[in-house]
Amino acid sequence: MISKPRRTGDYPDRLVDCQEAMEAGFQAIIDCMGEAGWTREEAKRALRRLIAADNMTQKENAKVEAELAIARAIIRAGRPKPW
Repeated sequence: MISKPRRTGDYPDRLVDCQEAMEAGFQAIIDCMGEAGWTREEAKRALRRLIAADNMTQKENAKVEAELAIARAIIRAGRPKPW
């Protein structure tokens, strides 16, 4: 079971608490990868790449959401589309 934050909102040790909550799951992933034949370093490198890919996806999603918001505003304003 993953523990919840100690309180809502931002607080000084929130990131540390998140890390501690994630530790057991992280170790389980690394152990499972090792049992499947991957090295610890390969698993950690793959996780870093997954994090980077997720960051890129989040940025692209935000860009698309912004473009959609602009298009909706233009339509609501009754102006012709710029494309």
